[in-house]
Amino acid sequence: MVVNFSLKKLSLVSLFVVATFVLALPIGSVFAATPGFGKLYYNGTVVHTIVPVAAFPNTGIDNFYKVTNGATGQLGIASVIPGADGYHGGHWKVFLVTFNPDTTPVLLTSEAAVLAAQSAGTVTVTRNSSADFLCPVQP
Repeated sequence: MVVNFSLKKLSLVSLFVVATFVLALPIGSVFAATPGFGKLYYNGTVVHTIVPVAAFPNTGIDNFYKVTNGATGQLGIASVIPGADGYHGGHWKVFLVTFNPDTTPVLLTSEAAVLAAQSAGTVTVTRNSSADFLCPVQP
């Protein structure tokens, strides 16, 4: 009877380990396949996100720029990070940045670069409130 109890316990533990592994595989591959998330630009440096993105339409506070047709290596661009004045925990207000026709895309790595490109007529910046999201970053 003691042997039977330990076999049941071993079977339950094995089942739990296998189930955890099987369920984690698809979730990990979904986040790994999302371009622009996991790493972001902030003032010319790369910062990392802490948790997976959660959609929060129409609730953004801090500016986040998503470049739709940028240069190779383009990441999303955060306007603020923890420690900077005005950081609100990663409640991102999404703006789509699109390089205008007949313009060669360049790497944009800061809010200042986006705004300068907009002023120069190189890009169009459009607010997309339905894409607002929550995702804290780590400096």
